[in-house]
Amino acid sequence: MTTNNPETLSVDNPSTEEAIDNELIEDTIAIDYIQEIETVIGSMAEEQKVMVAENEAGHLWRFKYGSVDVYVKLTGETDDDTLTVWSYVLKLPAKNEPELMRNLLQMNWLSTMESHFAIVDNQIVIVATRTVAELSPGEISRAITIVASFADDYDDVLAAKYGQ
Repeated sequence: MTTNNPETLSVDNPSTEEAIDNELIEDTIAIDYIQEIETVIGSMAEEQKVMVAENEAGHLWRFKYGSVDVYVKLTGETDDDTLTVWSYVLKLPAKNEPELMRNLLQMNWLSTMESHFAIVDNQIVIVATRTVAELSPGEISRAITIVASFADDYDDVLAAKYGQ
C-alpha cells in the first residue's frame, strides 16, 4: 500500500522552487569559471597586466608570464564548450625541423603533463584544452600554470637550438 507523504518531493516533477534553485546554481557555476580564470591569471600575470576580450565566440585573456604571452580562451559555460590555454614558443621555419619535430613528439609523450606541443599559425605552441563538462577550479589553475610554466621553460631552449 502506498501512502502520500506531503513532505516527499517527486523526483520526476520538481517543484517550481527546485527548478529556480537549479537554474541559480547553474548560473553561479558559469560565473565561477570566469572568476577562477581571472583569479589564476591575476596571481601569475607580470605587473598585473591582462588583456581581455569578450564576444560571441567567448572570453579571451592574454597575459605575460616570464618571457612568453599566455592565452586563455573560454568558449562558453555549457558542457560542450571548451577551455583552451596556449602559448607560442617558436616561429617556423626552424633549423633542423625533422629533429625538432621528433624532439617535440618525444616530449609530448611524458614531459608535458596535460599539455602538448602543436603547430598553429606557422608557430610551435604548447597547448592544453578540455571541455567545460565537470571542470573544477583546480583543473583551470593547473592548465594555465602548466602551459605558462612549460612555455616559459622551453621557448628560450627551443629558440637557441632550432631558431633561425
